[in-house]
Amino acid sequence: MTPYIVAIVIFVFILTQVVKILNEYERGVIFRLGRIIPSKGPGIILLIPLIDKLQKLSLRLVTLDVPPQDVITRDNVSIKVNAVVYYRIMEPNSAVVEIENYAYATSQLAQTTLRSVCGQAELDELLAEREKISLRLQEILDKDTDPWGIKVSKVEIKHIDLPPEMQRAMAKQAEAERERRAKVIHAEGEFQASQKLSEAAVIISKDPAALQLRYLQTLSEIAIENNSTILFPIPIDFFRHFIKND
Repeated sequence: MTPYIVAIVIFVFILTQVVKILNEYERGVIFRLGRIIPSKGPGIILLIPLIDKLQKLSLRLVTLDVPPQDVITRDNVSIKVNAVVYYRIMEPNSAVVEIENYAYATSQLAQTTLRSVCGQAELDELLAEREKISLRLQEILDKDTDPWGIKVSKVEIKHIDLPPEMQRAMAKQAEAERERRAKVIHAEGEFQASQKLSEAAVIISKDPAALQLRYLQTLSEIAIENNSTILFPIPIDFFRHFIKND
């Protein structure tokens, strides 16, 4: 009975070494006697015991968080910048043969590229044109990782940490800009009001009755308010004797 059990155990062990099942998102990189052969999967694949060596790789999109990097911008401002990189393996064989550790290499490359690209831009450009900087990062990383069989699909700058003194300076600048806009709007309002008053004066000068109606309207508005002042309306014709005619 014992020999049968030993035979079954050996058979099961060999079967586990020969038959491998890969998921839909997985690919198998196989080395046969040290030489790489075309990748296999998904589904069931058969291996030659003691001859084939299998390494599984996932083709799913990987999210790489780039830690904050110390950067000195082109206008000599010290900041911290972090980002996130999205990439996936396109050529499993290249990801194994061309680079020892593709995940670590991609992470290090993303950090150095982030410092390099941000260091070539000014602070205002980094704050106002994040999409442009992110696109440059994506293009550089995608080009450098292409020999490794990796596709960098997207790079996003997450946060730009400014020093406290720069934050205070930018707050003062923003406040000054708001005050400037308020003064410009007030001046434009005064200018438009003066234009309307000038137009009204022209209309009233052409029709004396319009001036008397405006005079009565003003008296009506004053009378509505709660005050102790008593007004006695005087006919507008009374002032004609004091107006010097041209």
